[in-house]
Amino acid sequence: MSELFIGEDVGHTPARGMKTLFVAGLVPTNIIHDEALRHSVQQVYIGAKKTFIEWSGPTRWWTEMIENCLDEDYWVSLELTTDQLEIFQNRFDRILDNHKFIPVISIALPNIRKLGYNAVLKLDEKGFKETNPGAWYHSLHTLQRRSVFTGWSEYKNDQTLDIEIPEE
Repeated sequence: MSELFIGEDVGHTPARGMKTLFVAGLVPTNIIHDEALRHSVQQVYIGAKKTFIEWSGPTRWWTEMIENCLDEDYWVSLELTTDQLEIFQNRFDRILDNHKFIPVISIALPNIRKLGYNAVLKLDEKGFKETNPGAWYHSLHTLQRRSVFTGWSEYKNDQTLDIEIPEE
């Protein structure tokens, strides 16, 4: 099921604080365009509520939504996982080259605090010396700074739009 809602982007991304149209699921581009104009948004967040992450079908509808929003000069965020990243990088050069596109790479780390003070996040690649010049290591402890934390309570002010969205 698809859904649209309006709110302020509270995540710590380049779009933080922007009035945003959140798009959960596949929504026709004309509806996105109409609602973005009606609500004077600066950003369109595609794949809200992990709908792109959970999608298993063709990506052409997602591409159309993203490209249309970028063509309309909106900032566009897309939430995806590390598993989806390579496919996305190989197919969507035009999107990745746009300075208003924000890939939000979601990495689930349940019970992160139980990992302890010495836990490290390694930004790696598939194999040794394949595409990156090396690997980056980040202390999970320092990555959990208060200045980049967004508590669940900050997501409470979004307004669901009561519009009918045809199923694709």
